[in-house]
Amino acid sequence: MVSVAGNGNTEAGRREATPSNFLAQLDPLDRRQLRAISQERLLSKGEVLFSAGDPGEHVFLLQSGRIKIHQLSGTGREVILWFCLPGEIFGLAEVAQGGGREVCAEACEASQVLVLTQDQFKGFITSHPQAALLSIQAMASRLRVLGHVLVNLVSDDVNTRIAKLLLRLSARYGQRVGQYVHLSIRLTHQEIADMVGTTRQTVTSVLADFRRRGVLRMDNRRILIESEDGLAGMIRESS
Repeated sequence: MVSVAGNGNTEAGRREATPSNFLAQLDPLDRRQLRAISQERLLSKGEVLFSAGDPGEHVFLLQSGRIKIHQLSGTGREVILWFCLPGEIFGLAEVAQGGGREVCAEACEASQVLVLTQDQFKGFITSHPQAALLSIQAMASRLRVLGHVLVNLVSDDVNTRIAKLLLRLSARYGQRVGQYVHLSIRLTHQEIADMVGTTRQTVTSVLADFRRRGVLRMDNRRILIESEDGLAGMIRESS
């Protein structure tokens, strides 16, 4: 999940956007106990773990791979809400509110997940308060992300939305190598379009403009950000 509002202070944004690795933050004994009551499931690329309308009977922890959480609009367009990375927990909303799924979860690559029933998970967090707190933090972080996304969709033009997305991706998936920030996640232009509410053609055009302006490079579908300050400056100029 991406989690920065695209502000100019990229270092502050990077701290804010540190991903919540649920499994890594658990006490080792708690982690072993959680694994012991879970079932393992392997997913192939493109396999759907659950769809909107499915019963929300399970909670999932991603061990490896990448999971895309998305919804379909009334016209059938895919809207990507966030990506889950290894260690993250998802499928939590129905634990709190009941009912069926409102989002879809799909494997972007070969992935391995741990699966617990709602009853198993509720029993675990009842006796493991650290896990309960981490679950609340994960849900709060995603709510904050979606709030940022909604504001950006309403108030920003497409160039600004893409610039803010790149800063969020930088904070979430960025690894600084020399003067560049390498995004460890590979995204297609269509996936970027589905995250900011535009078309693939528009994303291609905007990224080409950003390359001409010297703020990023592309390397085998991987984005290399040359200037986070340049992206932040473009956002300020549009305000």
